[in-house]
Amino acid sequence: MNKYSEYKDNPVPWIERIPAHWGLMRGKNLFAKMQRPVREFDEVVTCFRDGTVTLRKNRRISGFTESLKEIGYQGIRKGDLVIHVMDAFAGSIGVSDSDGKGTPVYSVCQAKGNSNNQYYAMLLREMARTGYIQSLYRGIRERSSDFRFEVFASQFYPVPPRTEQDQIVKFLDWKVSCINKLISVKRRKIEELEELKRSRIGYLIMGQSTNIPRRKTSICWVKTIPAHWDEKSLIQFAEEQQIKNTGMIEDNLLSLSYGKIINKDINTTDGLLPASFEGYQIVYNGNIILRLTDLQNDHKSLRTGIVTQTGIITSAYTCLKSRDGILSEYLQLQLHVADLCKVFYGMGGGVRQSIGFKDIRGLMIAIPPINEQQQILNLVHRVEQPINLAINKNKEIIITLEDLKKRLIADVVTGKVDVRNIEIPEYEFVEEENDTVANSDNKEGPEE
Repeated sequence: MNKYSEYKDNPVPWIERIPAHWGLMRGKNLFAKMQRPVREFDEVVTCFRDGTVTLRKNRRISGFTESLKEIGYQGIRKGDLVIHVMDAFAGSIGVSDSDGKGTPVYSVCQAKGNSNNQYYAMLLREMARTGYIQSLYRGIRERSSDFRFEVFASQFYPVPPRTEQDQIVKFLDWKVSCINKLISVKRRKIEELEELKRSRIGYLIMGQSTNIPRRKTSICWVKTIPAHWDEKSLIQFAEEQQIKNTGMIEDNLLSLSYGKIINKDINTTDGLLPASFEGYQIVYNGNIILRLTDLQNDHKSLRTGIVTQTGIITSAYTCLKSRDGILSEYLQLQLHVADLCKVFYGMGGGVRQSIGFKDIRGLMIAIPPINEQQQILNLVHRVEQPINLAINKNKEIIITLEDLKKRLIADVVTGKVDVRNIEIPEYEFVEEENDTVANSDNKEGPEE
């Protein structure tokens, strides 16, 4: 791809220069805000942070808050440019693929003239990515915006010729599809490696790697265990720990993600966080964390993790402290295997979305001698190491591809490169995946 032959300066603060033949117009001259009535058969359309604007039912996700009353809802039509006023900073801008209705927090826009809405959706998302949308409103909470139509309308935007807008959209659809396809391949590989790791860990943790005599067991997720292993209830080897962070004793914020306990920035306002962290619980190295919430809606998350540092975590989670006779890491992996076998979901049947320690304390677990527990853990670590290396390598490639995609979109929509004469071949359009190992498959539950 080449640059344009001639550029000019422009009053758009977040774009340094634009091609000399491109025009400039304010948003109010490009788009009109629509206020359509809601029809009886209209379904809810949602504008997501990935730029998807579609029927809510098409992107059902757990923990999504729905309005009890649809006060002020407005009609949305397929092809409308939709801007989420409060979430525009994060990229909640796109073109609707459906007719329906939406919350009044959306600005629903229709082109006044000969504009390609998809081009301007990509341009606005790039405007958000640069941080310019958020910079317009410093008076409200951090990591939010108030990008109302009046503000959108007052800004200047580049105006390529319509044929060029169309070519830019077609070119980026093609290239983004190619990158999405590569990312999809890498995510499938990660899923395969994760499944391989889980199966090998389960095999080792339940003592299936030896040829010693075995016996039947009452444990619901395994048929047999080594004959010399004990079989006891969870409460005999673990107790619930509940230490409130009263007075903000600790401020090292932790989170359960991808089956791991990770650090989280306590100063961020992304996600659902409380006004005060005094209600959180203090956890220590060796504690086991279980997320036993949202059992009906979320059937994919890894719900157990082991703490490796002192910190605080939401009190919505169950924290266990192991007793004598069992290694914490071994116990966590036993519970991890139970989680993979969906044991906890069966306990949360009916209308119960959540369970607690009292519901799982009678859970039967298999206990080898403590020296054998350590031997098994050593085997697990040896098996995990090469698989984790392969997983991390594929994750690095995905990050590189995502960065490439962002840079490509930024360069093309702002006119840094010229794609007018590039011939676009036949290709299969591949959308960005929204339910993958890399994002929502193992998301943390709502904070309380």
